[in-house]
Amino acid sequence: MNKHMHLNLFMLNTGHHEASWRHPDTTPERLTDIHYYAGLAQMAERAKMDSLFIADALVLTPAVKYKILGTPEPLTLLSALAMATERIGLIGTVSTTYSEPFNVARMFASLDHISRGRAGWNSVTSVGDATAANFGLEEHPEHGSRYGRAREYLEVLKGLWDGWEDDAIVADKQAGIYADYDNKIRPLRHRGEHFSVHGPLNIGRSPQGYPVLVQAGSSDAGMELAAETAEVVFTAQNSLQQATKFYADLKGRMRKYGRSPGELKVLPGFSPIIGATAAEAREKEAMLNELVMPQFGLIRVSNTMELDLSRYPLDGPFPLEDLPAADQVKGTKARHSMYVEMIRKEQLTIRQLIMRTASARGHFTITGTAEQVADEMEKWVVECGADGFNVMPPYFPAGFESFVNEVVPELQRRGLFRKEYEGSTLREHYGLPRPAHPSARQPEAASGLLFR
Repeated sequence: MNKHMHLNLFMLNTGHHEASWRHPDTTPERLTDIHYYAGLAQMAERAKMDSLFIADALVLTPAVKYKILGTPEPLTLLSALAMATERIGLIGTVSTTYSEPFNVARMFASLDHISRGRAGWNSVTSVGDATAANFGLEEHPEHGSRYGRAREYLEVLKGLWDGWEDDAIVADKQAGIYADYDNKIRPLRHRGEHFSVHGPLNIGRSPQGYPVLVQAGSSDAGMELAAETAEVVFTAQNSLQQATKFYADLKGRMRKYGRSPGELKVLPGFSPIIGATAAEAREKEAMLNELVMPQFGLIRVSNTMELDLSRYPLDGPFPLEDLPAADQVKGTKARHSMYVEMIRKEQLTIRQLIMRTASARGHFTITGTAEQVADEMEKWVVECGADGFNVMPPYFPAGFESFVNEVVPELQRRGLFRKEYEGSTLREHYGLPRPAHPSARQPEAASGLLFR
């Protein structure tokens, strides 16, 4: 087994610890400054990381009173970062529940062209009735319906991305022919349960054919969709035991879709707090935890658990009996289940759960020296809990600088991570093939001068 790991930077405002914006070394006033993000992206590229990732949310909650929520829209930001970098992959989140396939297919094809083959799409189905209210709906669609729509959504996107053959652009100035519309460009004519899309796209096939298909989430429906369609999965696993179980389950599901395990890379979230000594690392963690605002944590945990916890004493037993049943959870089912397991296993109060998840919202957090962090990362990969990591620094930029300057060289010394890029596209970084165009289809006769 190839133990070379993949590393993605999860770029999130001032960092992944929820109190990071209050840390003296962060600059929350720069969160609409493109130079701030460009600096982080260039740092990740110097470390030869595979990619960077920008998440998204389509709603603003009252919790913004206590913590930064929201950053520039991902595709706009990534397009700017494409011009500030040369090799690192650029992954952005767009919801399948609250966007239309034609627009999204066009945007990611454009980003792939702009970046010369470095685009990735992280598909999510979004959460919460508050989000639905921003799109003319009274409530958020139920879990199964969202994933049914997501599956058809991807089918439409692939069809649109395949609308142009790779050699459709002729650009024959003498003959006056720009594109072989009759033989190399085809409409989609999709009619399904959720979408009716004629196509084709009004932009040619992109350098990667498709952007790398990324999925976040660990619910059963999410895992099934990932096994069928995803190429990279971001997941939250807070122990190696859970990670190896998830890894084996997800990779095992791929067989029935005719896919091999190597076609899908699993990257658990990983938040390292690094010090020159273990004691120094613990001091850094304690400093961050002292800055936590319980008021924000209460809103965050209430939203995840789908129960208003403000009605209960912070230091009393967690009201597990009042939680919605697992099959009634409308939001992030996997995160909900993870928190329930943590509460039961560790007998946590509400306040303790808030503190326990303040560093990375339930993703794995390790506090120690660079060698200890590298040891844990190596263990997860060797024991088949991960193909790499979605790196979630606790605060930017210093918390990330420690990872780049201390952990990455240690991984390279052990032969676990690249010292130089070997390819130029995101697919090449992850060892994924470029999708072949299904050009075996027979040409269709044109039924009109401009449209078919």
